[in-house]
Amino acid sequence: MTVAGLVLAAGEGSRLGRPKALVRFEDQLLVERAAATLRAAGCFPVLVVLGAAASEVARSADLRDAVVVVNDGWATGMGSSLCTGLTALSDLRAPAAVVLLVDQPHVSPDLVRRLVSHHSPGTAAVSASYGGRRRNPVLLDASVWPEVTAAAVGDIGARGWLDTHADRVALVACDDLGSDLDIDTPADLERLTHDTAKDSA
Repeated sequence: MTVAGLVLAAGEGSRLGRPKALVRFEDQLLVERAAATLRAAGCFPVLVVLGAAASEVARSADLRDAVVVVNDGWATGMGSSLCTGLTALSDLRAPAAVVLLVDQPHVSPDLVRRLVSHHSPGTAAVSASYGGRRRNPVLLDASVWPEVTAAAVGDIGARGWLDTHADRVALVACDDLGSDLDIDTPADLERLTHDTAKDSA
């Protein structure tokens, strides 16, 4: 079976001043960009977890090729969104999932494909690394989803499980294929937009 894709896009973006899912970056909403990245990498199904402003996001974003679920407990933190997504993917019997945060627009399809290529039977998790440091996105095998969801509390997400099971996580260098830079503030968005425009000039 094909590795699934999971976009976590439920937060309200308190430091940004608006939900990140509704931020436009290079003529796409971030939530559309994240879903398209996973789809272009061959992930199926692609599941998107919404929360804050879910109705507005659903109206504004083109997510017709994605499975959309709403995390009513989004305000408790990213952990609940991860649990919501993995539970839904369990019902769909996905064998593994690449978890992508909505606010990392420089993650490329090639980067996701590299993570998937390092997944094999017996591999619990595969994480991107930049400069030798474990970062997002991460691929989680379905066999560890119960452990991951049990450890996902507040804004910790999968990090708690990854920290305590480092020996089961395969690190894959991805410096040449993308970046872990994220958008938390208006300054972050301005900087990434400026850098992207400069690189494409």
